[in-house]
Amino acid sequence: MKIASIGGGPAGLYFSLLMRQAHPEAEITVYERNHPDDTFGWGVVFSKETLGHFEQADPESYAAITREFAYWDDIETYYGDTCVRSTGHGFCGMSRKRLLQIFHERCRAVGVNLVFEKEIGSVAEVADADLILAVDGFNSVIRTQHEQHFRPSIEWGNCRFSWLGTTKPLDAFTFIFKETEHGLFQVHAYPFEPGLSTFIVECHEDTWKRAGLDQADEARTVEYCTELFADDLEGHELLTNKSIWRSFPIIRNETWHHDNIVLLGDSAHTAHFSIGSGTKLAMEDAIALVDAFNERGTSDVPRALAAYQEQRWVDGIKLQKTAHTSRMWFENSRRYTKQHPLQFSFNLMTRSKAITWENLRQRDPDLVARVDAWWAADQAHHAAVPQDSPIEPGKAPPPLFAPFRLRDMQLDNRVVVSPMCQYSATNGVVNDWHLVHLGSRAVGGAALLFSEMTDVSAEARITYGCAGMWNDEHERAWARVVGFVHENSGAKIAMQLAHAGRKGSCHLPWEGDDPLTDSTAWETIGPSAEPFGPGWHTPRAMDRDDMLRVTADFAAATARSERAGFDMVELHMAHGYLLSSFISPMSNHRTDEYGGSLENRMRFPLEVLDAVRAAWPAAKPLAVRISATDWLDDEGGLTEDESVEVARMLAEHGCDLVDVSTAGNTPQSEPVYGRMYQVPFAERIKQEVDVAVMAVGAILGPDHCNTILAAGRADLCAMARPHLVNPYQVIDAAVRYEHHDHVWPKQYLPAKPGPPRT
Repeated sequence: MKIASIGGGPAGLYFSLLMRQAHPEAEITVYERNHPDDTFGWGVVFSKETLGHFEQADPESYAAITREFAYWDDIETYYGDTCVRSTGHGFCGMSRKRLLQIFHERCRAVGVNLVFEKEIGSVAEVADADLILAVDGFNSVIRTQHEQHFRPSIEWGNCRFSWLGTTKPLDAFTFIFKETEHGLFQVHAYPFEPGLSTFIVECHEDTWKRAGLDQADEARTVEYCTELFADDLEGHELLTNKSIWRSFPIIRNETWHHDNIVLLGDSAHTAHFSIGSGTKLAMEDAIALVDAFNERGTSDVPRALAAYQEQRWVDGIKLQKTAHTSRMWFENSRRYTKQHPLQFSFNLMTRSKAITWENLRQRDPDLVARVDAWWAADQAHHAAVPQDSPIEPGKAPPPLFAPFRLRDMQLDNRVVVSPMCQYSATNGVVNDWHLVHLGSRAVGGAALLFSEMTDVSAEARITYGCAGMWNDEHERAWARVVGFVHENSGAKIAMQLAHAGRKGSCHLPWEGDDPLTDSTAWETIGPSAEPFGPGWHTPRAMDRDDMLRVTADFAAATARSERAGFDMVELHMAHGYLLSSFISPMSNHRTDEYGGSLENRMRFPLEVLDAVRAAWPAAKPLAVRISATDWLDDEGGLTEDESVEVARMLAEHGCDLVDVSTAGNTPQSEPVYGRMYQVPFAERIKQEVDVAVMAVGAILGPDHCNTILAAGRADLCAMARPHLVNPYQVIDAAVRYEHHDHVWPKQYLPAKPGPPRT
C-alpha cells in the first residue's frame, strides 16, 4: 500500500508512524512544504486525563513526549489588581517544534519517508498513492480543490489574536484581562519548556481596529503588547513567530473523505485554542484512521475511510461544540468584567460546560467554598435577607439553596419545576392526575412549580386534553391543586396562561400529535393565514376584534388564577403559540401596525401583558416565557439580539421574570442541542437587561443549577424531564450536600439526616 501525507503536522506524522508500525509493508511518504526545524506557534497543551490512549498507540513516542513535558496544576485569572488562583487541573505542555521533532525521529526509525521543502499543490502530484492524507491545515488546498465533495463550511470569529511567546517563566495557565481606552484585551498564557511560555493576545475586532493594530506589523504588535502588559511581563520579552493578527476559523466538513483522499486534523475540523485541544484532536484522528484500517484491512480504502468518519464524527462534533462555547465566552468576555473576581473566575472556568460546580469542587474544594460563601452573602444582600454574621468558606450552602424574592413572593431555593403538559384534562378540567403530578413535585423540595400550559379558552387549546382556565369548574379544580401545594409544602405555584394559536386543534401526543381532521377539530387563529407546517390547519388571520377578545380572555383567566390562589402568573410567549407567533418574523407576515418591525410585532403581546398585569395583584410577580431565537439567524428568524430587546420591552411593561427558552415558531428551526444548550440566551439577557431571568433547557440536575447560578448566568433554574425521573431532586440534593436547613414535609421527617453530632 502506498500512502502520501500532504502536510507534516501532528496529524500526518502521527498517522504515518502508527500506520507504518501496524502495516510495515506500507510505503509512506510525508510531504512538508517547510524546513524540518520550522514551526508556527509556540507550545501545545494536553490534559493529563487524555494521555492514556497515546501511550497505548505508541509507547516510544509517548515516553519521549512526556519526558519533555512541563507540568502544572493551576489556573490564574488576573483582572484589574486581583488574581484568583485555582488548583487541581492537571495540565502538561511542550514545545510544538519539539513535538514534531519527536515524530520525525520516530517516523524515520520505522521507515517513513520524510520530504521537506516540498509543496504539493494537487493530488495529481501523488496520483500513484493508494491513500492520500489531506493534512495541510485549516487553509487546506486539497480540501478547497475538492470542496464539492467535502462540502466545507467556515465560520470566522469576531476576535483577533496574535500568537506570541515570552521569556517569562509561568507556573500556571494564566488568563489576563486588561481594560484599555480602546477596549478589553485578554491573554491566554502557559509554560511549555524552561524559560519559554506561550502568550496569546486576543481582543474583539472592534478593539483591534480602535487600537490601530489592524495596521501593525510584528514589531509594532510586540511594542504595543509589551507596553500594555508590562506589569504582567515583569521585564521579560515577547517573542514572535509569524505572529500576525488573525481570526480563528471554525471549520466543518459534511464528509471527511472522497475516493482515496481523507481529511485529518485542522483540515477536517478546528477547535478554538481556548480549550487547547487542536493537537489532541489531530492525534486522535490519526489513531482512529489507523484503527479503521486495522479492523477492515487495506484493500478497500473507501470502506476504511467511511468507518473512520463514522467512528470520529460524534467525538469531533462534541469537541467542536465545547470549543465553540468557549470561544463565544471570550468573544463576549466584556459582559462579565463587572462580576466579582471570584464569580468572574468561576464563570471563566465553567464556560465550556466541560467543568461544572461539582467537578471544580473535586479539583479545588477551597475555591468552590470561597465562591459559595461569596455568592450566598451577595444574594442575601440583594434579597434583603439579613445575615447574623459573615458566611465562612466551607459553611455556605450550595448556590441552589439560596432564597430568592420576586415582589412579595419569597422562594426557599432556586429550583423550579417547568410547565409540563400532561394532556389529561377533561374539557379543560384538571383532575387527580394533575394533583398527584404537581403535588409530588411540590413535596420534593423545589421552591416553585408551574402548572402546565393552561389555555384561556376552549379554542386556545393544543389538544382536547389540555388544561383550561375559562370557567368556574376550571377555577375550582385548580384551587384544589394550589391548596394541596400550599398546605403540604413550602413551594410556591405559578399559573402559565397561553393560547395555542395556529398550533392548536391537534391529537394527543400518544395518538399521533398531528392536527385533528374530523368534526372535533376547531378553527385556529394566528397573526397571518399561514399554517405552522405542511398538513397543519391554516389559521384565520386575526382582526382587531379577535385581538380584543383574546386579550379579555387572558385578563379573565388571570383573575381566576388569583382567586384560585396562585402565587405567580406566567404568560406563554414562546414555542410558536399565539403570542410567540406574533413576535417571530417567521410566523408574522402582517403588513399593518402589528407586523413588520420588532416594535410592531410586539404590539399585541404587550397589549396582552398590560391587561394581565392590570388584572394581577401588584404584590404578586408576573413572568413571561419567550423563545429567544428561532435558530435561523440567516433566514429571517427571530434573533438573539432581538430577544434582548424583547426582554427589555417586557420588563418596561411590568414583567418581573423572563423565562428563556428557544424555537418552536417554525419546523425549519435547527436547535443545537446539548447540556444547558439554552442557558447562553438566558445569560445574555441577565447581563444586558435589568430583569430577573430563569434558565431552562437540558439543565440536568443540581450540579448544573449550582454551575449556572454561581457563574451568574441566571437567577432561577427550571427543569422538566429531570423532575419526571426524580420528583425529589431538591431533597436528594439537600441530603447529598448535607444542607440540613432545607425544610422537609413533616411526613418525611423520619428520613431527614440530621447535622453531625459533636
